Amino acid sequence: MALIGRFNSLQVVKHTNFGLYLDGGADGEILLPNRYIPKDTPSDVDEWLNVFIYLDSDDKLIATTEKPKVQVGEFASLKVLEINSIGIFLDWGLSKDLLLPYSEEKHPLQAGDYCVVHVYLDKHTRRITATARLDRYLDNVPANYKSGQMVDLLVAEPTDMGFKAIINNQHWGLIHKNEVFKFLRIGMQEKGFIKEVRADGKLSLSLQPIGREGADALHEKILSQLREQDGVLMLSDKSTPQAISALFGVSKGNFKKAIGALYKQGLIVIETDRITLA
Repeated sequence: MALIGRFNSLQVVKHTNFGLYLDGGADGEILLPNRYIPKDTPSDVDEWLNVFIYLDSDDKLIATTEKPKVQVGEFASLKVLEINSIGIFLDWGLSKDLLLPYSEEKHPLQAGDYCVVHVYLDKHTRRITATARLDRYLDNVPANYKSGQMVDLLVAEPTDMGFKAIINNQHWGLIHKNEVFKFLRIGMQEKGFIKEVRADGKLSLSLQPIGREGADALHEKILSQLREQDGVLMLSDKSTPQAISALFGVSKGNFKKAIGALYKQGLIVIETDRITLA
């Protein structure tokens, strides 16, 4: 049986004038229309093709080689294309737009807005559907993270304390305000780090490496930049957080700690508007 809303590796069983038919197992033969067949795609009978499966306008299974921005079971930030009496339609990269039913809307949306959604398969209709009600799909399995572990983040919503982010497509985490040293917006995908696994199970996040390992990596990065710039770097402890983040991807506080440590080791000289190799 083909997995609807996911990529499947399916075998070509026959050619027709309007496309290829693929073996969908218990679902029977699934059409891959000519318009979705790239010229360099192998199309001989018995060839295996990697295709995305969804329902067409007549609720029939259809295959495409187009790549959607999100698959069933995943989260993504998608743009609202149209709102009508049926529901809210999102751009997910395919010719058939993705439906966000009104019942699954969390906040009022307008055309042009972006919305973080989870994509699921409706059990009754088998239609691929989006929901902005994320809580029911997160924190359903125990979190098994360690402090300092690198994770994938999807920034989902602002709070009074910072930004809530989805960790590895499975859990909620929080980037506290004092960890936000660069511009963030809803829908941004970032590499992050587990800062703390709290006793209540909640997860605190950082956008920069944690602990000694992170500090050592930053020291080496600064020294490497100095060597590349002939021993002079036009940044110092007086530089703006934006300038520091643009070059090193860290907060001003961590940068100041790093150059302070390098100065104590006698490796650099800190001047008003620059640092230089000693």
